[in-house]
Amino acid sequence: MRIDIFSDVICPWCFIGKRRMERALTERPQDSVEIFWRAFQLNPDMPVQGMPRQLYLQTKFGGPERAEQIYDNIRANGEKEGIAFRFDLIEHTPNTVKAHRILRHATNLGFGDAMAERLFTGYFLEGANIGEPDVLADLAGEVGMDGDECRDWLASSAENPEIMAETRFAYENGINGVPCFVFNRRYALAGAQEPEAFFPLFELANNEDTDSESPEPPAAANMA
Repeated sequence: MRIDIFSDVICPWCFIGKRRMERALTERPQDSVEIFWRAFQLNPDMPVQGMPRQLYLQTKFGGPERAEQIYDNIRANGEKEGIAFRFDLIEHTPNTVKAHRILRHATNLGFGDAMAERLFTGYFLEGANIGEPDVLADLAGEVGMDGDECRDWLASSAENPEIMAETRFAYENGINGVPCFVFNRRYALAGAQEPEAFFPLFELANNEDTDSESPEPPAAANMA
């Protein structure tokens, strides 16, 4: 069974959705699961350097008061999944292209899930600026990758067109929000659903031929 997860690394619901998918796989184990993390930029027009958190909250939500109302609900859901969100530690909202690039690089090297987890925990629990190459290289080193190699890799333009193409692919194929879990390129589950919502998709994916005429994310063959 193949699961393509469209997400953004600064999306708190994507972090919650990851935890719920993991619970679903624990409660109903599958024989073979391949997970591919796909880029989806919640803020595709974000400046390359990102922006101060307070400015972002003002622009996105109309101010910190409205954001706090939204985050109260997110915190409550996060607590149920063992996530203690620390939004107060976030001082900078990044452009996520580099973070998606390092996640794609990690996936190619077999560290995809570990890197996704470290990006989420770094940003949401520690307030790390995951738009900075040095921060990303350090986080990559923590999950077992070569931090120096990752720093040099991030200085290049490798995988940049692919990241942009994946976000376009998502929008063009009706994915307007994340997380979105796509099973065997055929069946989609949108949102941070409870584990029980995954079970019917597991059955569908296991009972269907994995070869499909459904659109394939850009360069997916390079990641299989």
